[in-house]
Amino acid sequence: MYLVKTPTFIQNLFPNFTWRISTQVREVFLTFDDGPIPEVTPWVLEQLRSYNAKGTFFCVGDNIRKHPDIFKQIKEEGHSVGNHTFHHFNGWATENIPYFHDVRHGANFSGSVLFRPPYGRLKPKQTQFLQRHYRIVMWDVLSGDFDPNISPERCLKNVLQNVTPGSIVVFHDSLKAMDKLSYVLPKVLKELSEQGYSFSPLAEQFGDSQIRNRKSA
Repeated sequence: MYLVKTPTFIQNLFPNFTWRISTQVREVFLTFDDGPIPEVTPWVLEQLRSYNAKGTFFCVGDNIRKHPDIFKQIKEEGHSVGNHTFHHFNGWATENIPYFHDVRHGANFSGSVLFRPPYGRLKPKQTQFLQRHYRIVMWDVLSGDFDPNISPERCLKNVLQNVTPGSIVVFHDSLKAMDKLSYVLPKVLKELSEQGYSFSPLAEQFGDSQIRNRKSA
């Protein structure tokens, strides 16, 4: 069970998380979790390039370790990167200290203080600690591309029916999501472009020099 559109009351419960971007223009923030992997991420980059679109990739540290050339390409093409832990740990199922170490290990590989917890799951004490060191980025639109029980058409509607200016949208550059992503992403880029939207990277929104993607450790 998951919510496609994050309700305002949930966003208000966690005001220190970034759920969306306040903007006066028609721009949207496409994000991609779980990569980089050679089977999917280069295709995503190709789709974005065709619309001069920039996104944000919340990368699993172990995938950066395995595929450094793809990670380098993401940054060279002007996209933002963020940390998605090193091993894709679920915060609810992981003790705090091992989780903190895994987040830090992921941050060392990504070189970013942007952080998105896998599954959006953090315990209260994890939240309290991590928000002192990282900018925690959630979302207000969840595409559902990971869900085997919905059709590609439903996934597309999840995005197009819920996007508003400033929305942060979640996709996954993963094998599990590729079937739906290959259908949805080109159509989202085309439709929203025709509606006058631009696609921006998140790092440019925070006006804090340390948010800028640093050289990977």
